[in-house]
Amino acid sequence: MPSPTDEQTAAADRFHAGDHLALQAGAGTGKTSTLALLAHSTRRRGRYIAYNRAIAQEAATRFPSTVTCKTAHALAYAAVGHRYRARLNSPRQPSWKTGHHLGITKTIRIGDRDLSPRTLSYATLRTITRFCHSADPALTGHHVPPLRNLEDAGHHRELIALVLPFARKAWADLQNSDAGAVRFDHDHYLKIWALTEPRITGDFLLLDEAQDTNPVVEQVFNAQRNHTQLVMVGDSAQAIYQWRGARDIMTAFRGTELTLSRSFRFGPDLAAEANRWLSIAAAPLRLVGTEAIPTTLGPVGQPDAILCRTNVGAMRQAMQLLDTGHRVALTGGGESLRALARAADDLRAGRRTFHPELLLFPTWGDLQDYAANDPAGRDLQPLVDLVDTHGTDAILNAVHRLNPENTADITVSTAHKSKGREWASVKIADDFTPPRDTDQKDEHGRPVPAPVDKVEARLAYVAVTRARQRLDLGGLSWINDHPDGTPPA
Repeated sequence: MPSPTDEQTAAADRFHAGDHLALQAGAGTGKTSTLALLAHSTRRRGRYIAYNRAIAQEAATRFPSTVTCKTAHALAYAAVGHRYRARLNSPRQPSWKTGHHLGITKTIRIGDRDLSPRTLSYATLRTITRFCHSADPALTGHHVPPLRNLEDAGHHRELIALVLPFARKAWADLQNSDAGAVRFDHDHYLKIWALTEPRITGDFLLLDEAQDTNPVVEQVFNAQRNHTQLVMVGDSAQAIYQWRGARDIMTAFRGTELTLSRSFRFGPDLAAEANRWLSIAAAPLRLVGTEAIPTTLGPVGQPDAILCRTNVGAMRQAMQLLDTGHRVALTGGGESLRALARAADDLRAGRRTFHPELLLFPTWGDLQDYAANDPAGRDLQPLVDLVDTHGTDAILNAVHRLNPENTADITVSTAHKSKGREWASVKIADDFTPPRDTDQKDEHGRPVPAPVDKVEARLAYVAVTRARQRLDLGGLSWINDHPDGTPPA
């Protein structure tokens, strides 16, 4: 292991002093290496909680045998999940069939929308998912998800009154370890385990990727405070999954706060670009690049990766590259895009779709109208444009032509799915659009743009820090002319 930096040494000192620690570790700063350094520096026994199984398996090769590396799900399975083994192997079934078993058999009207049994079944199962990701001890109305076109508070209260009784029935069904109507999955036994208020043994507990922790895991982790030393590491500026229930638990953690700011992934020029976005995001750290790494910013003819803001943007980019003869890979595969294309195909053919984003629209025309005229539907406009321009057959054909990453010329990814990845050269796609203009004018009479949203700044920070050698700012270049974007040094 290389000689530790001053920041890593400071973390080791506080670790040996027994402090509860929160390590803010910027992109490429060696957070897992630092945790391994701490583990190797003591004879005490500990546990490392990883974000996913692949990370846990890789960490096990770097940590000493005195540290057990597992995911939170693995801990929960060993404690209670194994009792539900028979239910975990049950076949998948459509949500409407599950809903039918729960008694969801009638179409209900809320406002000017008819909610079919399929829609109500989907909302019921999403309610269970939201409850399982929460730290709450019981199902309540705030676990019922909002549905598109029913965002009005009064309509949502009606939805809660409809869905909550079915959700409680579903949760009761899931307590049966032998059989049940609701398909049992891993988040269910994780929540059941959390509700037992488990005690995790060990002298210290290490939590990785703390900025994207589900509240249910946060609850279990913090509950160990009185009998074990807690160490969490993450990057608050990379907290980009709030939309699916994760939250940054680092800023409210009671313990010694330290930072890892030296990036071993890229040089000073890219660190300056990253710091611009960190400043906009009001992040608690700034990065220092490694002088020996000559990372540059500028145009890239054929990058190793192109990072997009949206799934639809990634699909458009992949189709353009395929048309010019490139071998293209899509991070995470094309299943989500295939599902969107099939949902669009159903609507265009006059059929209802089961896709959760589109299930309230009876026809393609309704979706087109909503995307074009309702502010809440703006995010669907790129999908409408893509389908209207190319058709669903062309989209499905493009998905079929995708390559695995190891045989591709270029990898296309959303910024969300690029997290944890890195490439030699990266280009930012053009679907990272600037904030809209306000009604105000500057001294030259030009419209003043709205401030950059902190969520968007965090996503931009993730995107720009994936490059090791060269970054083409591309679709984020508008920041050079934005009042928030002081040019990087």
